[in-house]
Amino acid sequence: MNPSESGNLGDVFAAHAASDRPAVVDLYDPANPREFTYREFSRACDALANGLLIAGLEPGDRIGILALNRVEFLEVLFGAMRAGCVPVMINVKLPDETIEYIIQDADMKVVFADGDQASRVPAGVRTVSFEDGDDAYADLKLYSDEPFPSFFPGKDDIAEQPYTSGSTGRPKGVLLDHLGQVWMIAKIVESRDIRQDDCSVISAPLYHKNALLAVKSALSAGGRIVLFSRFDAKEYIRAIERYRLTMLTGVPTMYALILQEEKLLERTDLSSVRNCSMGSAPASDNLLDSLAERFPQAKLNLNYGITEGGPILFAWTHPDGLPRPRTSVGFPIDGVDINLVGGPDENQGVLHVRSPGVMKGYHNLPEATENVLTEDGWMDTGDILRRDDIGWYYFVDRADDMFVCAGENIYPGDVESMLERHSEIMQAVVVPAPNSLKAHVPFAWVVKREGSKIDEDVIKKYALENGPVYAHPRRVFFVDALPLSGTNKIDRRALEAEAAEIVRKEESAT
Repeated sequence: MNPSESGNLGDVFAAHAASDRPAVVDLYDPANPREFTYREFSRACDALANGLLIAGLEPGDRIGILALNRVEFLEVLFGAMRAGCVPVMINVKLPDETIEYIIQDADMKVVFADGDQASRVPAGVRTVSFEDGDDAYADLKLYSDEPFPSFFPGKDDIAEQPYTSGSTGRPKGVLLDHLGQVWMIAKIVESRDIRQDDCSVISAPLYHKNALLAVKSALSAGGRIVLFSRFDAKEYIRAIERYRLTMLTGVPTMYALILQEEKLLERTDLSSVRNCSMGSAPASDNLLDSLAERFPQAKLNLNYGITEGGPILFAWTHPDGLPRPRTSVGFPIDGVDINLVGGPDENQGVLHVRSPGVMKGYHNLPEATENVLTEDGWMDTGDILRRDDIGWYYFVDRADDMFVCAGENIYPGDVESMLERHSEIMQAVVVPAPNSLKAHVPFAWVVKREGSKIDEDVIKKYALENGPVYAHPRRVFFVDALPLSGTNKIDRRALEAEAAEIVRKEESAT
């Protein structure tokens, strides 16, 4: 059955389900890789779908997944959707209280979990462990010689319910429907030249949109994925040569950590890589320069996406074949409507988007849905983008990250980009610190390039010479690595809290 026939997102790789080509290499235990063909993998997804229905689950029931990356995670993801159930991917790095909230908010009927995560599921909710023992995962799967008859969804049937990170309050369940997501995956494969001979690495967590999209698009094209349980820079680099990876995926911070492993990179064959895909945060010129030097045969592709938006909105290519500026997030995918609202002109503002992939709304939150989604399908992303004369788009900043210093609006992304143009700065993050006179002032956390002797005074002087005076960082802190959230994004909220604590201690000492 093809996804075009069923309309089910769980069938997104159905065209390859009978193939004996490799589909997944599972490195949950790097010392003992497990490899699965498309036939084996699809059959396991069918067995899980069959087991769910025999166990009494019904279409629309929510199925939780609380685990690190592993092939069983994907079997539950695709198998649940084939059964018409709705998988809910839970961030394992969340505190127990938040995990319990998500499980209760989604009214999960069962949660599939790693052995060391199972105890975090609240009492009264059935838990199926991926490890051996009572109520084990292997016992739930029911194999059959016949393909599983996938659920045929209608236009409003929900495929999956990821939860937002909750940086501004409790996480919100995002309702993504089958038909919109099948449409989106087809557009991604087409617009990004994802091919059957591609081998993609997945080390970002599967509960995040970046990894989920990379998996679905790679499998839809008939390619192979190499799946890490968690990101490790050294193992990531070794996998490039071992598996002849063609597509690297990650966020800028992950690439920065990879580039720090200079000796390992020098002795590794990197020639197979043809695409480096990165999203979730802007990438500096220095980072892109370093990547281009290490991967001279690869295209460097910046992504922009938002879970509620489908999530991908932009293609890597221009319809007229025009070359893409390397800091652009792309050109709108055919079928995606874009509007920039509230900016200084029509070419910059808060991004509003409409497409078949846009969410149906937030689960159990009608008011929050109304705040961002209009009746005719336009969604307010809360992100500021700009457009050049040719039609390429560029990410500017999160509207929520903007802060005021002495009456002036400061967009951290602008300051960070300026700092990262310095030849001795690998990464910079700017956050607001409370100030009694100016409301807030910028504080910066900086990762130096290896061997750099740069100091705080040099950075302040550079900022004053290359940007608005009001936006220069009043304090600069040097770190070996920036703190990451559960989705491998830079944890701005942690740095904001640290900035506030630094100010509090300094004020109490005077």
